[in-house]
Amino acid sequence: MSTDMHTPMIVARGLRKQYRGKPALDGVDFTLQPGRIVGLIGPNGAGKTTALKAILGLTRFEGELQVLGHDPRSGRDALMNDVCFIADVAVLPRWMKVREAIDFVAGVHPRFDRARCLAMLAATKLNMDMRVKQMSKGMIVQLHLALVMAIDARLLVLDEPTLGLDILYRKQFYQQLLEDYFDEGKTIVITTHQVEEIEHILTDVLFIRDGRIVLDSPMESLGERYCEVLVGAEQLAAARALGPIEERAFPFGKTVLLFDNADRQQLAALGEIRNPGLADLFVASMKGTYA
Repeated sequence: MSTDMHTPMIVARGLRKQYRGKPALDGVDFTLQPGRIVGLIGPNGAGKTTALKAILGLTRFEGELQVLGHDPRSGRDALMNDVCFIADVAVLPRWMKVREAIDFVAGVHPRFDRARCLAMLAATKLNMDMRVKQMSKGMIVQLHLALVMAIDARLLVLDEPTLGLDILYRKQFYQQLLEDYFDEGKTIVITTHQVEEIEHILTDVLFIRDGRIVLDSPMESLGERYCEVLVGAEQLAAARALGPIEERAFPFGKTVLLFDNADRQQLAALGEIRNPGLADLFVASMKGTYA
């Protein structure tokens, strides 16, 4: 599968979309490169699904958008040769048999590799005549994964893919995605609001809030830009004077303060410094949206 490793997968400039007069996307800009796993993270109603629909050519929008060199508004058919879209795993019809699911995907996606799908299913307890309604949640995940991973797409779009699954199956889903599917010629875009479980696989993160991107960063840069300091009551006033973007109480009378581009030497004099988790950055970025 030939792909230029230096040509962006997706370039969005000034994306706008309104529903009933309210902006779902409000001037969104971002660029996604090949060989990246990107988390598009935001609360419900923030614009995640609208952004995905624009990328997939499923909704009209204003602004500029190039996906694998195509405008999704006019080049959707060509685009779909190289794109695979999966919504949450609950979408497989309950009456469907395994063989019918395979036939369906083979019929709609030109890059589906039936032999690869069958090889993946051979490692499970699934058989061809089993219906979705007879399967455990774990089995449904296995079927879903086998169908997705047998599609040799350059762009894989996952919209809340593990909704309603136990944590064990969620971890299994992402682990297998990483081990059996991903390579440097592909890009995976995942939307979720369950930040912790995808933090370890992401290379890049986009936080979206009220239709706007509020954070756009490679994961490795977050540790350089943000830091937390854990301080006791006697150092709290001095730490607050340095302008934290968020603070939260900690046991034993201590407080954790989150800083953006602060002087680490100054902070180190006040308490214990550490790198914030993605979930803590998310909460700080979304302050007020859940009010």
